[in-house]
Amino acid sequence: MKSDKTKKTLIIQIILFIATGIGTTIAGAEWMYGKSLLFGEVTITSSELLAGLYFSVPFLGILTAHEFGHFLTAKYYKVKVTLPYYIPLWLGFLPMPSIGTMGAFIRIKGLIESRKEYFDIGIAGPLAGFVIALLVLTYGFTNLPDADYIFEIHPEYREYGPDYEKYVYADQEVSFVVGDNLLFLFFENFVADPEKVPNNYEMYHYPWLFAGYLALFFTALNLIPIGQLDGGHVIYGLFGHRKGRIVSRVLFILLVLVSGVGLIPSGPINTDFLINAVFYLLFLYLALHHFEKYKWKRLLYIIWIMTIQIIVFNYFPVASEYGIYMVFAFLIGRFLGVDHPKAIVDKPLDLKRKVIGWIALVIFVVSFTPRPLYLEINEKARIEKPGLEEKDRDPSEIIARGMIKRF
Repeated sequence: MKSDKTKKTLIIQIILFIATGIGTTIAGAEWMYGKSLLFGEVTITSSELLAGLYFSVPFLGILTAHEFGHFLTAKYYKVKVTLPYYIPLWLGFLPMPSIGTMGAFIRIKGLIESRKEYFDIGIAGPLAGFVIALLVLTYGFTNLPDADYIFEIHPEYREYGPDYEKYVYADQEVSFVVGDNLLFLFFENFVADPEKVPNNYEMYHYPWLFAGYLALFFTALNLIPIGQLDGGHVIYGLFGHRKGRIVSRVLFILLVLVSGVGLIPSGPINTDFLINAVFYLLFLYLALHHFEKYKWKRLLYIIWIMTIQIIVFNYFPVASEYGIYMVFAFLIGRFLGVDHPKAIVDKPLDLKRKVIGWIALVIFVVSFTPRPLYLEINEKARIEKPGLEEKDRDPSEIIARGMIKRF
């Protein structure tokens, strides 16, 4: 007989799953049709809302495979573990797009005793999710609709004909863009019909592709080889505690360095600059919480990091485009931890597991997207737009208008 607490937990998990399914279905429909459920002159219809399942089902399928990879492997080793907790997050009540969820997680309640157990439990999730993602993407890229599909969503493109992309984006102040990763480039160039492959500005209208793309993004995040992320378990399994700690710390500093370039204060030294500098310094101080316990050493690291970032920002401005990963660097450094704990049984892995570990790192590389989903501001269209007041020419105002307009 299940205890009342166990039943209550199960009910919460079921409610979270249902809420996540609803949220991802609504979000999928919004992305597919370029409409909002609540905002805009034309909102989503009931039939369009139902079509959001083409996004939510494969996306949640991949996410569920990932979590149950962890769950079943933990059960195999008789490690106490919970069923997945899904995190619903649909932001349609705000004038901004979302994907309906922040993912899912399981809670390990038992003791993981060996390096092998850490490795197997950690790697099972990404491998299971990646296999399902490959199936989703294979289906998506081999069953692309005709090129006219985009005209059903954007009938205003018809006047430009098949070469609409040469003209449409030149006049748009702000556009949503789906970034590239190596696996997508492979499918686009060697699997799909090149005449049907959507461009990066319209990729999110294709639910199977977008679901697979986001799944790869989450897989890559989990496989970042730092701390107690799935990739951290892989690094610990391959290199052991001492070498794994070095690898994890070096990669964490690189992550902070690169992702923080776009956040470093710039411009003339005035009151705004100093305020931004103080906030960014505090941000770094908190982000390095688990990296360095001695406060004075942490401040030294921060000085070096900010110095390098200022140099990089001035000489390689393209490096400022990866700020989204600073969020994950902060979560790792402040909450999840940079170092992997040492197992009671710290024996090296066998050759088979080492090979699988290196395959997982390859999966990380081919799935990783430097710029996942971002807003591209067209400076020429912004400047040449007639009848705009000065405040309306500000990039932040353009982004706000673009978010309200949705797509």
